[in-house]
Amino acid sequence: MKLITILISSFLCSISLGYAQEVPVPQHYAIMVSVLGDLDNDDNQELVVAYNTKEQTEIHENIPRELIIYKNIDQQWKLWKKSTQALYGSLEGGPMGDPFEDIHIKDGVLHISQSGGSSWKWAHTDKYRYQDDEFYLIGYRSLSGKICEYWKEVDYNLSIGKIIVKKEYENCENQEQEIYKRENETFYYKKKIRIILQNREDQHMQITTPKYKHKIHL
Repeated sequence: MKLITILISSFLCSISLGYAQEVPVPQHYAIMVSVLGDLDNDDNQELVVAYNTKEQTEIHENIPRELIIYKNIDQQWKLWKKSTQALYGSLEGGPMGDPFEDIHIKDGVLHISQSGGSSWKWAHTDKYRYQDDEFYLIGYRSLSGKICEYWKEVDYNLSIGKIIVKKEYENCENQEQEIYKRENETFYYKKKIRIILQNREDQHMQITTPKYKHKIHL
């Protein structure tokens, strides 16, 4: 989903998005998307906003992004948590363009989806839950591959360490896709991984599956 951004340059100005309170926009930032939901189980909705952090001045300029979570305090949105690592920049999807896909809240969990690639494609969703005063990565789902080569799907529940990997190999004779081999593997990764919203990119991990030796990059 490629979203048209609203360019606003006044300091801490705001635009109304139909909420009781207006959404703050820091200087030179532009709102990409915003969502409401209860993230800390207090029966009050928080506001999650994805921003472009500057105006685009060149056609092929990569625009960094920031995710900010606000709490409603005294009928005003007050900054609660923020991250410059949860979202890729505007050109970090490769030839496919903008990697941003979606942000939504379900059952108190924050979902962030991004994708990119060229003929080889990738897509993944990070799932964060608020606990111990931070938003921890509790789930990771990804799909990667290329038509007529293979598709690999990973579903990693970080809370319990369970990883499910499915890989389908394809060939394309007579211009038709045909799956000629499937590899399914479920295992538990015992090492406890603690990744929070603010430092999502600080830890680059690779896990090798025990049976088929597939590489999982987190």
